[in-house]
Amino acid sequence: MIEVRDLPTINALLNTLATVLLVSGYVLIRIGRKRAHQRVMIAALAASALFLTCYLIYHYQVGSVRFQKTGTIRTVYLTILLTHTVLAAAVPFLAGITVWRAYRGRLAQHRAIARWTLPVWLYVSVTGVVVYLMLYQM
Repeated sequence: MIEVRDLPTINALLNTLATVLLVSGYVLIRIGRKRAHQRVMIAALAASALFLTCYLIYHYQVGSVRFQKTGTIRTVYLTILLTHTVLAAAVPFLAGITVWRAYRGRLAQHRAIARWTLPVWLYVSVTGVVVYLMLYQM
């Protein structure tokens, strides 16, 4: 059975999975494998949605977790956390619009926003793992 204390690790794994899927989806579309790209990007969306669910459950149960280190490392952590949090708030909207445009067959518009969505989503997924490592493994 999954315990609440296990959720940060699960969240880091889901962020890692999302990162791998996003990069794979990008590679797949670049080599012309449209259907595989679609499946992988849907899986990335599912991994991120599952992450968000676990994240909300964890913080509902535990509240906020304070970074205990001081000095320069605290400044680095807070800078990463700030940029991660601001961009994370945008990802559901960007991803939703991107997926919707693809679903509706508006591929030129899909590509236009995907050029923004992918790097933001990747940054959020990668920095999510960095935040986890700094907060729970340092």
